[in-house]
Amino acid sequence: MMLINTMELWKTFEMGTVQVHALQGVTISIEKGEYVAIMGPSGSGKSTLMNLIGCLDTPTDGEYYLNSKLVSTMTDDELAHIRNKEIGFVFQVFNLLPRATALHNVELPLVYSGKSRSQRETMAKRALQQVDLADRMSHRPSELSGGQRQRVAIARALVNEPSLILADEPTGNLDSKTSLEIMDLLARLHRSGNTIIVVTHDQEVASFAERIFYIRDGRIEKEKRISKSDQVTSEPSQ
Repeated sequence: MMLINTMELWKTFEMGTVQVHALQGVTISIEKGEYVAIMGPSGSGKSTLMNLIGCLDTPTDGEYYLNSKLVSTMTDDELAHIRNKEIGFVFQVFNLLPRATALHNVELPLVYSGKSRSQRETMAKRALQQVDLADRMSHRPSELSGGQRQRVAIARALVNEPSLILADEPTGNLDSKTSLEIMDLLARLHRSGNTIIVVTHDQEVASFAERIFYIRDGRIEKEKRISKSDQVTSEPSQ
C-alpha cells in the first residue's frame, strides 16, 4: 500500500527580487514498510523535500498525499495534527529537554494527543524498551552518552506509533561506532514493520536503505534500488 505520493512538487522562495526554485517538479512514491534514503549535496533541495514530506512546510505547486490524505493544501493547524499523528522525527540535534528524564522526554508527543498520564507512561516505557534503554528511563540527557541520547530521540519518534519515521542526518553528531549502532537500530525497526526515510549526504548511512533517491538542483537526478548483497545488514548492537 502506498504511503507517500508526490506529484510535480515545486518549492520557490523569494529572495528579494530573485526567485529561487529549491524544488523543481519532484515526483516520488514510497510504499508502507519501505526503507528509503534521500541523498544530495548541500543546497540540492533534500532538506526542502524533507520539510515537505514531514509536513513542516507546504509546496508552492504540486500535490502531496500522505496515507491517502492530500496534505499539500492543508492549513497550519491541520498540518500540526498530521505531524503529531503520522510522523516521528529524528534530527541530527537530539532536541531533548535537559532537565527531563528519558521517560518524560519520550512522553512529550503524547501530551498533545489526549492520552492519560498512565497511558503516556506505558507507551513511553514500551518505546524505550524498543531502543534498548529500559534501564535508563530515569536518566537525564546529561547522564547519557550521545548514542543513548539519540536512542531517546528515536523512542520519542516511535511513541505515537506513527506511519513514518523521518530521520534527518541521524548520525551527524555521533562517532563512527555509535553511528553504526544507531543505523543498526533503525534497520531493526524497519524489519519490525516501520516505514523509514533517512535524509543524508553519507553514502554509508544511505546503504542501509532499500532504495535511494539522489537529488540535485531541486530535481530527482536518479533512483537506485539497493540489492540485498549491497545493503548493510549488520545486527543491532545490544
